[in-house]
Amino acid sequence: MRADNSDGGQDGRFGYDPEYGEPVEEESSLVRMYAVTGGRIVPSAKLAMEAMVSTSTPAQLGLSYIREYRLISDLCRRVRSVAEISALLGVPLGVTRVLVSDMESEGLVRIHHPKVDAAGPGPDLLERVLSGLDQI
Repeated sequence: MRADNSDGGQDGRFGYDPEYGEPVEEESSLVRMYAVTGGRIVPSAKLAMEAMVSTSTPAQLGLSYIREYRLISDLCRRVRSVAEISALLGVPLGVTRVLVSDMESEGLVRIHHPKVDAAGPGPDLLERVLSGLDQI
């Protein structure tokens, strides 16, 4: 998605500092996030929250792309899950799924879908997850 304006101003958008791997605190606006996705909360292609995403562009995206695309592209220089991208950017998972899916259709990121057994996770995996949750 190309940007309509390229002023890069701080108008209630989220931010991310790729040098330190920390979200930059800015006043967020959920209205803006849903405006960026055109009100969509369902991605154009099925996208699991544990799917891994990597950038497919050799250089940083220019100002002709919306800020959210540039941030996601920078984040995905290191392979990250959709859920991790959502958390680092501080935006709802549905919005992140739509943005990442749109970026994939434009060839800006690669999505590495998890291999899921048709029978689902086994009892041993579920018990390890439960045990890990008990330790929190």
